[in-house]
Amino acid sequence: MKNRNILYIAAVLLLAVAGCIKNDLPYPRIICNITSLTAEGELRPSYIDSVSQEVTVYLKETVDIGHVRFTEFTMSAGARCDTNLLQGTYDMSRPLYVKLSLYQDYIWKIQAVQDIERYFEVDGEMGSSVIDPVARRVVVTMPEGTDLHNLRLVRAKLGPAGVTQYDPPLNPGPIDLYEPKKITLKYWDREEVWTLYAQISELVVSTSRVDPWSQVVWAYGMGPADAKNGFQYRRKGDIDWIDVPESAITQTQGSFACHIDHLEPLTDYEVRAVSGENVGNIVSVTTQATADIPNGDFEDWHKTSKGMWCPWAEDGTSFWDTGNTGTMTLGSNNSEPSDHTPAGTGTAALLNTRFVGIGIIGKLGAGSIFTGVFAKVDGTNGILNFGRPWNLRPTKLKGYYQYQGVDIDYTSSEWADLKGRPDTCQIYIALTDWTAPYEIRTNPKNRQLFNPNADYVIGYGELLDAGTMDSYQPFEVEIKYRDTSRVPSYLVISCCASKFGDYFTGGNGSKLWVDQLSFSYDY
Repeated sequence: MKNRNILYIAAVLLLAVAGCIKNDLPYPRIICNITSLTAEGELRPSYIDSVSQEVTVYLKETVDIGHVRFTEFTMSAGARCDTNLLQGTYDMSRPLYVKLSLYQDYIWKIQAVQDIERYFEVDGEMGSSVIDPVARRVVVTMPEGTDLHNLRLVRAKLGPAGVTQYDPPLNPGPIDLYEPKKITLKYWDREEVWTLYAQISELVVSTSRVDPWSQVVWAYGMGPADAKNGFQYRRKGDIDWIDVPESAITQTQGSFACHIDHLEPLTDYEVRAVSGENVGNIVSVTTQATADIPNGDFEDWHKTSKGMWCPWAEDGTSFWDTGNTGTMTLGSNNSEPSDHTPAGTGTAALLNTRFVGIGIIGKLGAGSIFTGVFAKVDGTNGILNFGRPWNLRPTKLKGYYQYQGVDIDYTSSEWADLKGRPDTCQIYIALTDWTAPYEIRTNPKNRQLFNPNADYVIGYGELLDAGTMDSYQPFEVEIKYRDTSRVPSYLVISCCASKFGDYFTGGNGSKLWVDQLSFSYDY
């Protein structure tokens, strides 16, 4: 009887304890990403930023941004979206937010960018008209003595092409802007009221802006549209002015610009706009310094205790890194020093595209070297921190390269059509305005790659080659800048034996040698 009571009490205690047990095992954290988004009337492919969880859609100006139709929408495997983007149309004049879910919820922002070409040209105006689409106004500047009652409109476009109606009509010919003029734009289901203004300038010509680089200065001015406009410059303290050659000057109506090259770094200069016999205001600037690319000759390397090659001295500071951290997980250095150089001495960077693995188990690894840090591996994928701090504006990336490409024999599913085609090497340079290194991820589940068309890119240049070369060849990549006034904060230089290596696509056996990288700061 005593034993039965003990068993009864034990059973009650077990039931009580069991009633307190909770399932505290967390759900797996699987990040949900939008992997593709396509809209009718795209100007270029959408940009997907999986770190910020944002998608930017670029639309042609002929698309009704208030009724955008999406034609393709894909997500990470297993994810659900609270909005069926393939049904109906969406007002993309403001951001659209959608929720993706898989154990946890992720809010994604979808925004549209639609650049509408706008112009308003009046005969004899100074510079170009100022068009403010937010305030919906146009300001025309005319020389002193102009009769604002009797202006002549050359051409005007303030709304989307082919669909905009103007009330009253905005046709070339006489226009009175002595008083502000209201005009209504009608397109699709919208109406916008704009105001047209004209003002008199006491200056015949003015120097609008001067942007100093290291050995080049960019200058911008305003003057009469029908006059011979240009620029002059001199070293500060000199007496004589130097005329900028006409070949270096571009003009659109009364706005004109030029680049002044062959200047000295860290030197004070004065620049002024001129129009006929008239001179504008003087702007004083100081040119920037110049700097070499650290270890641009790839002379500094060391091998770690685990046998991995690193492109910096063992006791030095890294500026470059490679994909070896990833390929060495399967025992291969795909990027390494080579004594095959254009000068016959020293070392170059040899980048090999190789299948890394055992038998059919493994992945194709494209040999690469880049400014930044290989942060860590993600399974068989990589996470990189792209870019090094940099605030100068070179004009060209120069160096030597030799490429021996083979046909592409390994592809990812999205590049399957490239199989059998010649492999292509890639060397590119980008100047950006990032506030921190940019995270590159090659994992298809949350892939994020560098986008040369993104807004953060200030300047970009690229070399592609699919040939097989018997010896080194010199190269120059001109850097195209979107804006001469924006100062970069980061520099990216990337060299890869297979252009589509980020997608594990390329030719097993392609080789790229790179050496003696340097900058030009002049034209």
